[in-house]
Amino acid sequence: MGDAWVCASTRVVNHDARDRSGLVDLGGTPTRKTPVVLNRLLAEADLKIVTGLVEPHFMAGWSGGRKLIAPGVAGEETIRTFHNAKFMGDPHAANCNLCENPLHEEQLEIVRQLGPVYAVNTVIDEHRRLSFVNFGEVLASHARAVEFARPFMEVPVDGPFDVILTSAAGYPLDKTYYQTVKGMVAPMHIIREGGDLVIVSACGEGMGSDEYLEAQKRLIAQGPAEFEHSLHRKPLAAIDEWQTQMQLKPMQKCRIHLYTDGLTDADHALTGVGRIPDLPAFLGELLEKGDPRRVAVIPEGPYVVPRLR
Repeated sequence: MGDAWVCASTRVVNHDARDRSGLVDLGGTPTRKTPVVLNRLLAEADLKIVTGLVEPHFMAGWSGGRKLIAPGVAGEETIRTFHNAKFMGDPHAANCNLCENPLHEEQLEIVRQLGPVYAVNTVIDEHRRLSFVNFGEVLASHARAVEFARPFMEVPVDGPFDVILTSAAGYPLDKTYYQTVKGMVAPMHIIREGGDLVIVSACGEGMGSDEYLEAQKRLIAQGPAEFEHSLHRKPLAAIDEWQTQMQLKPMQKCRIHLYTDGLTDADHALTGVGRIPDLPAFLGELLEKGDPRRVAVIPEGPYVVPRLR
């Protein structure tokens, strides 16, 4: 919880969401009363400019723009509220969706409390090359970047599909199982109930944070239903357990199978999904089951979001 940056004069300061001395409390949002605790340097700056990448985000709809402020340089209480079960469980908190998305709406309210904020928003292509850049008022410039990116990243398809083969979008985006979950969530709207979702991910750095590992342990020990129920009993999410909650969404609709060589046996037991030892053989078996099966292949994982027409 300290991966955003604030520039103060000629200094570069790493934002620390847990350092109360570096934060300022601006009260709460008007609608949902989300606590607004932000980096003091940003909140008190005469000129505020944020920079970031606009791409599909499986909770906030799209990254970039307003998201660079909250949760980007927010305090721990704000971040953990944003990621609690009520927000994460809302059906509008989804990839490429800004309409009635509670995260997006709260981010807009927080930005408006700050006064004028400007942004440099960028979009990159599948080769990680810059394909779009703009500058302007943060909400307007973000909306323009989303308008540019949407036709390339949100793809209408005829469905549903029996089998989906996808990825976590390759290095460096597939370094952990934590990040791999995004590739499971993105295509879940086009898979048939009870279908098979096959995801390939390197997971070269293992599962993810220690906090995330604890959340996965609770998922396996309690089972999906009890784990989800436990999340709704508290207003603040535990660190990184929101990713486990997001995994529940595709798990409730389809069977998930993971091919990776980056996890130990003990780690894989905590994923909660099936294990694929031999990918070609496994795919062959899937395609031989029953009637001819409709298959969707999504090489770019969570960065190409399919939608049923």
